[in-house]
Amino acid sequence: MSTVISMKALLESGVHFGHRTNKWNPSMRPYIFTERNGIHIIDLQQTVKAINTAYSLVRDTVAAGGTVLFIGTKRQAQETIKEEAIRCGMPYVTERWLGGMLTNWVTIFQRILELDRLEKMRDTGDINRLTKKEGLLIEREINRLLIRLSGVRSMKRLPDLVFVVDVGREETAVHEANIMNIPVIALMDTNCDPRGVDYVIPSNDDAIRAIKLLVGKIADAAIEGKSLRKDEEPEQAEMETEQAVRTAAVKRSLIDETDMEDKDLLGAATLAKLGGHGEDAEEEEVL
Repeated sequence: MSTVISMKALLESGVHFGHRTNKWNPSMRPYIFTERNGIHIIDLQQTVKAINTAYSLVRDTVAAGGTVLFIGTKRQAQETIKEEAIRCGMPYVTERWLGGMLTNWVTIFQRILELDRLEKMRDTGDINRLTKKEGLLIEREINRLLIRLSGVRSMKRLPDLVFVVDVGREETAVHEANIMNIPVIALMDTNCDPRGVDYVIPSNDDAIRAIKLLVGKIADAAIEGKSLRKDEEPEQAEMETEQAVRTAAVKRSLIDETDMEDKDLLGAATLAKLGGHGEDAEEEEVL
């Protein structure tokens, strides 16, 4: 059976490094291969199976016209989540999760429409008819809404799937998805609670390199799914898919890792896992 990701790529990205054994969640026991120097080592065979399952699910969901909401507000995940979601044309959340974004979607969608209305006022010059103070208040409101809603402006309805990096940080988002019966796919480190997650991808969720690798594969699945949509021109969709995947591959290959510190690639938390540099390094990275 072919896989969408190799064991070598997972190892090189540090996907197998879990948290220290005293930080684990016992519910993650089935996904742990062994313990080494006080660190739990994730079973990468299960990671390969999980990413294959998630890839197929995302591809088929998008092919049927569905939407996947990418969520990652922790510092290590923000840039990757935004870049990959934009690359595959899916909505995303990288700033603080707005309570009710799923359970009170009607209100959130109204705010998106309000943002559209205010931007139209500004772009057409209607804002110039107002007083200087009123115009300034509108500009501030536009900026505030952009920060909170820019990633989900393309969403016209609730997503069909939710993809999360670090469920501990995104607990509210996962809870809302559960309430709305939206399946949750998540990267899960050894300190995570898998309850509420429908598709667990056991993985180091602190290392930037690991996050880039796995989030990129989910984005590739969405791109492939779009190419399979029946209402699109097959040849054009296929060309767009190949171009998007090729662009991402080139971008990744251009990263000169020799000029990057280990901290940039693996993250301070992962280095703390390996070197035992104390709790502060890990907590700083996770928060």
